[in-house]
Amino acid sequence: MDKTAKGINTICTHVGELEDREFRGAVSPLYMSTSYAYEEVDVKRYPRYFNTPNQEALCRKIAALEHTESALIFGSGMAAVSTSLLAFLQKGDHLVIPRQIYGGTYNLLAEEFGKYGIEYTLIDWSGVSDFENAIQPNTRVCYLETPSNPLLSLTDLEAVANLARSRGIKTMIDNTFASPVNQNPRDFGIDIIIHSATKYMGGHSDICAGAVAGSKEDVDRIFHLAKNLGGSLSDYTVWLLERSLKTMGIRVKAQNENALQLARFLSKHPHIDRVYYPGLEGHPGHEIAKKQMHGYGGMLSFELAPSIDRRAFMKSLKWIKASMSLAGVESTLLAPSQTSHGLLSPEEREQAGIREGLIRFSAGIEDFEDLRSDLTQALDRALSTKPAALPKT
Repeated sequence: MDKTAKGINTICTHVGELEDREFRGAVSPLYMSTSYAYEEVDVKRYPRYFNTPNQEALCRKIAALEHTESALIFGSGMAAVSTSLLAFLQKGDHLVIPRQIYGGTYNLLAEEFGKYGIEYTLIDWSGVSDFENAIQPNTRVCYLETPSNPLLSLTDLEAVANLARSRGIKTMIDNTFASPVNQNPRDFGIDIIIHSATKYMGGHSDICAGAVAGSKEDVDRIFHLAKNLGGSLSDYTVWLLERSLKTMGIRVKAQNENALQLARFLSKHPHIDRVYYPGLEGHPGHEIAKKQMHGYGGMLSFELAPSIDRRAFMKSLKWIKASMSLAGVESTLLAPSQTSHGLLSPEEREQAGIREGLIRFSAGIEDFEDLRSDLTQALDRALSTKPAALPKT
């Protein structure tokens, strides 16, 4: 039977599923074994080699979603990031990377790369000219994150991919914020696509995983380091992730719709100073988003007006959770200065444009009117609890 699939929801549901030939169950069977036969077999299977039946099946689904030849899954998003970078960088090599990146990735560079003698340049913006100006003779990788965490900055994927290819440089992207539903970087020439699969791929705030997709040659290179570092994923979590991916297409589209409506609502609210969302026409990357994204995503950020007490605002929310992580079916928010970018110094956060009043919002699948009502009442309460300014003398 031909099971070639093109539609995103069909790929999510069927590609890479395992067939239950004994009982003909509707879902993939779960193979929990960590020990497999090694004689008279075609493949010597071992969980740390990323080749158990459930691991291989899930990798086929992720590769199909990202339009690539191959994929690997990891125990966390940072395992995927660190293994991919170290597979292509060694002592004396150089990396170009935007300053506006996930805090965990920034900490990897700042705390670990010096030990390996790997150099890197942080660029303040992520336009193609910024990458070009930062490239050195020993540059081996250009790393992107678009939309970026937490300010939703956009990078022109095709322009950076063409530049890097002309210099013999590998390109990598953290595609977590977009998800494969909203963006497929391989279609624009990006070599290696990385995900924190904890987020939109998992989608229910109950698993931790990472993923990498790319050409077979590139993924094989990452695998040869990965099997030594040992960042594999347990088969039970693999099975849960495969289950979650079945609904990713419909979940993300609902989150896209909520995020766009919330961004429009908040951009007109008197107690919000600024909204960052690529779906707004005033966003500096709006035209880029229209070119390379299928949807504008479920993530947005906004800056509270000085009249709003941030902690009081968060405590007053009823439906929306103040919570770490993102991309679950429930709407959540956090203050990046206290969480995702809390390990950066105040000066580093200021350089990255992350201010104390910045809120990162992950839109869930709730009804928009309930989300709007919750934000409205919380902003009103936070305004009323803000201490009155002392009269001028």
